[in-house]
Amino acid sequence: MKLPIISGKDAIKAFQKAGWRIARQKGSHVTMTKEGYPVILTIPLHKELDRGLLKSLIRKSGLSVEEFLEYLKK
Repeated sequence: MKLPIISGKDAIKAFQKAGWRIARQKGSHVTMTKEGYPVILTIPLHKELDRGLLKSLIRKSGLSVEEFLEYLKK
């Protein structure tokens, strides 16, 4: 399944729906954490996220691409 090109803000909204929360922001990068996960997601607030970066963030978050796309639609 091909990932759409989305903004950092849209990615953050989708991850929030999946239970991630914004821990802090430094400049144009937002750091997200999730209770019980040792992983930290760092998402740049760019107009377009590179598909490779988005795929890497989805993998780190423990979601499948399909699950992420569902959160993106909601």
